Amino acid sequence: MSRITWNLDQLEAFVTAARCGSFTATARQLGKAQSRVSTAIANLEADLGFLLFDRSGKFPVLTEDGREVLNDAGSVLTQCQRLQSRALSVVSANPVQLAIAMDEAVPIENFEMLYARLADRFPHLSVTLLNGSQEDIASWIDEEKADIGFVLQDHVLPDSLERYAIARTGQALIVSENHPLAAVPAPTESQLIEYRQLVIRDRLGQALGKPISPSYWHVDSFYLISSLVMQGIGWAFVPEHVATAEWYEVKTLSTENLPYQQDFILSAIKRRDTAWNAVLEWLLAESQQLFTEEKEA
Repeated sequence: MSRITWNLDQLEAFVTAARCGSFTATARQLGKAQSRVSTAIANLEADLGFLLFDRSGKFPVLTEDGREVLNDAGSVLTQCQRLQSRALSVVSANPVQLAIAMDEAVPIENFEMLYARLADRFPHLSVTLLNGSQEDIASWIDEEKADIGFVLQDHVLPDSLERYAIARTGQALIVSENHPLAAVPAPTESQLIEYRQLVIRDRLGQALGKPISPSYWHVDSFYLISSLVMQGIGWAFVPEHVATAEWYEVKTLSTENLPYQQDFILSAIKRRDTAWNAVLEWLLAESQQLFTEEKEA
């Protein structure tokens, strides 16, 4: 069996180049000179014995062999990140500081209880709480501005992050008390499309909800959506905990005559290559337990 000569730096350059579509963008993302990226990929090709990219055009394009090994290379990098995380966990002591990033749409009452338990369990821990949109959370975790984040939807995450499911929450169909649909206890899709729909999207412009009505507004906050619904501007699907919040006077309609609406998934996210210290492990386990207790209550 021949000795393996390629290394992780070469794999990282290859996988990043395949994702970015150019060696220049890869160098910028990795913070390296373009010549180092080009050399790393060329050396990997020499070690493997075949070309990974066709360089005949303006931008490098994966060869058939390159496409074949891309998933394997990505899997190797992922496993190495997890190994690093486990190794760091073994040697890391309890942290003195923790930054938590929280999607503004998560059930706030539950997290207030979670943070009360955190304060009791780790009385000397200094905590920073960051609140923002879902894409904010992913960016803050990826850039190591926060140690762990909590998000409500299945947003596409960077490869450097992993998701840990906590709980599911259903969708509620809401209208204002004065909206024409308020007189329809269980509307059909044909009835909904007659009126404006308010649809969630992120601040980067990516739609997170699919409109049913041909007339719709995109809004980047479920809480703002609920406020606009109160004003009679339209109807909307929101998480159940938003629909039942005491500060909104909205009417919830039955969805029994509608196609199935996918549940929201509350998840924790964390960088693959950072340590699972005692506080982070407790926080994830306690959040999962908290929502299990609520479901059983």
